[in-house]
This record gives sequence, structure tokens and C-alpha cells, in this order.
Amino acid sequence: MQFLGFTLDIATLTSSTVHLLTQVALAIIILVIGRWLASKIVRVAHGIMTRSHLDDTVSSFLSRLLHGLLLVVVVLAALSKVGVQTTSVVAILGGAALAVGLALKDQLSNFAAGILIVIFRPFVRGDYVQISSYTGTVTDITLINTHITTTNNHDVVIPNNDISTSAIINYTSLPNRRVDITVGIGYEANIKVAKDILLTTAKANPLAFQDPEPVVRVTNLGDNSVDLTLNVWTSNENWWAMQCQLLEEFKEALDANQIDIPFPQRKIHVSGLDSLVNKASAANSKPN
Repeated sequence: MQFLGFTLDIATLTSSTVHLLTQVALAIIILVIGRWLASKIVRVAHGIMTRSHLDDTVSSFLSRLLHGLLLVVVVLAALSKVGVQTTSVVAILGGAALAVGLALKDQLSNFAAGILIVIFRPFVRGDYVQISSYTGTVTDITLINTHITTTNNHDVVIPNNDISTSAIINYTSLPNRRVDITVGIGYEANIKVAKDILLTTAKANPLAFQDPEPVVRVTNLGDNSVDLTLNVWTSNENWWAMQCQLLEEFKEALDANQIDIPFPQRKIHVSGLDSLVNKASAANSKPN
């Protein structure tokens, strides 16, 4: 058959058209079934992550990431069915991923650190922590940064990568906490009486644990005072309240027993002062 000067083989054309339509149909089937399978796999994976008590933020992100990767695989499989060379497509995607990774390397570091924080759980929302020089309550943990609220209601945003390289003190991860209070008394005061006052006051506080029982020790002979340190245990939620109560009760009890908490003081020795005083006294004693 002649068409516009070209010889057309109807049988070959028909065969090619049927083959192409068959491949397109197969590609569509792969897309439809692939998307359905990808959704099923993501739901199963999300259920497993939920049952393993993984953080909602991370499980949702990983589910979306898995879904995206599965869709890429399905699309590449469908394209290969219609004769598209997927090797070049994969190369382009790899190059694009490398460029994005280099541009966002700091954010990717924060993201990786966020994943580790959520998996290993050095702290969770609601914990009172110290991270580097910041102390406060953890209010939010994202994949990029962590928010803590200080006691004066400042919202501090810390990049997760900084957290992964810093020491973390979690004050509320354990149920009980020890209060350490140091009180200085004068050198002329009776140490045994002062220790008994501190111990009696601590044991009488309703928030203090009796097991382990409170302990008072001499911890320092300072320039101005003998330092006594009380160690007493309480529950985490009562730590701050009991510490404030004990400080006030110690001051009142020591005042009631006439035991002073001394101010800083210095003794000054002047070389030759005695001879100067004697000369001045002799001069004043001479008759006019």
C-alpha cells in the first residue's frame, strides 16, 4: 500500500500497533497494581512502626518516604514496559539526589540526628532536661530540631545535630531525685547541734523520703564557714517544692537555735602596726 510516496505494510503496522497497545496496557496495569501494592505495604509498615512505639513524627515520615520510593520503582517498571531506557532516568534521579544532598547537608545531618533521638529516646516530650547551656522542658521534637521551654517561658530551638554531639542531663527520666542543700555555719557553732537541726527538719518534711534516710555531712572547711551538706530524696514532681521548703525551714530553725549563717569576712594583718600604735600612744602620753 502506497501512502504519500511511502510503502506501508499493513500487517507489520497492525502488528506493531497491537504490540504497542499491549505494552501500554501492561504499563497501565503495572501502575494500577503497583500503586495498590505500595499502599498495602506502607500500611503494613506503618502498623509495625506504631506497634513498636516509634514516634508518630518519624513513623509518618518513614511511611511517606517508603511510599515515594515504591512509586518510583513502579513508574520505572511501567516505563521499561513501553520501551523507555530507565538506566538514564535512574542516573538523572541519582544526580539530582546528590545535588540536593550537597545543598542540604546540614539539614540532612539534623534529620539523621532527629531519627536517632526518636529511636533511642534520650528524652521525650515533657521531660525536664539540660542540653548544653540550656535547661527547660521539652515541648516538641521534630526531625530537624527540638524545642525546649525554659522556666521563664522562653522557647529555645536547638538543631538536632547539636544535640547529638552534646551531653544531655535528663532530670525527669527517673522517678526519684535527690535534693542537695549546703548550709554554712560559723566556726564557733556546735557542728553536732547544727547537723541534728538539719536532720530533724528534713525528716519532718512530708515530701521527704525516709528510705533512704536523709544524711548530713561536713563537706568543706571554707574561708568563712563550716559547710554542712544535706542529702535527702523525694519524688521528681516534689523536688523543687521540697527544696524551697527546706531552705526556708533551715533558716528559721538555725535562727531559733542562735546558729548564724556567716557573711563573707576577711582578717587583715598589717605588718608593723603594733610599733606604730605604741609610738602613737607614747606621743600622746607626753606632757605638753
